Amino acid sequence: MLLLSALAYTAWVLEVVLSTGLDPVQAYLSELAAEDQPLGGLFRATDLVAGLAVLAAAVLALTAFRGPVRARAGTGRWAVAGWAGLALFGAATAADSRLPLSCAPTSDEMCAARETAGLVPATHTAHAVTSSLAVLGALGGLTALTVAARRHGRWPPVRRYGPWLLGAELLATGWSLGAIAAFEAGHGTWALGAGQRLQVLLVALWLALLAAALRSGADTGVPAAVPAPAAVARARPSGERDPV
Repeated sequence: MLLLSALAYTAWVLEVVLSTGLDPVQAYLSELAAEDQPLGGLFRATDLVAGLAVLAAAVLALTAFRGPVRARAGTGRWAVAGWAGLALFGAATAADSRLPLSCAPTSDEMCAARETAGLVPATHTAHAVTSSLAVLGALGGLTALTVAARRHGRWPPVRRYGPWLLGAELLATGWSLGAIAAFEAGHGTWALGAGQRLQVLLVALWLALLAAALRSGADTGVPAAVPAPAAVARARPSGERDPV
């Protein structure tokens, strides 16, 4: 599910070979899925798949935290928070695909004017809300699961490369937010499209890294249960005494 989500979340790279009519350096990534775009249906579908896939992965992982193991300190708390963040990211991304922009404001001056005047459908505002929730969920999930991996020695690929990807993601998010503020203030786009595409690409890479670390989903970050005393006694050679 995580690998499927990572692949679907990078479907925007198809704009390299497909004619979208949008400038990838300047245009909002969401504009690819706008209702007035010729390939909008395709990109809305891939966003929906990406969101539902990561949501399913997070829900499956969270079911592993039932029972007494969940009460164990450290890994459980951080991992539960991380998977919950990814669940929010997935749900918000899926909702995002169902609330597309009606037009492309960075390439259509009339669309930008209508948006400034508040004459666009309410889906523009709803889309901004779900997009913000998706970013918050992704950052929260990436942060918490990276902390869980480093603090408790789990998931070596995430422990090694996760902090670098997380740091780059924070920088890309700052770039995107600054560019959005500049565009809305009428100061140009500040390569808004490039910043958002980098932001999304880094999330997809982190999801793929987590998928590799989980080894086909066998490791969900739950610490191994402490063996029962009876089991330890059975495993000990018959002549060995308990240590004092």
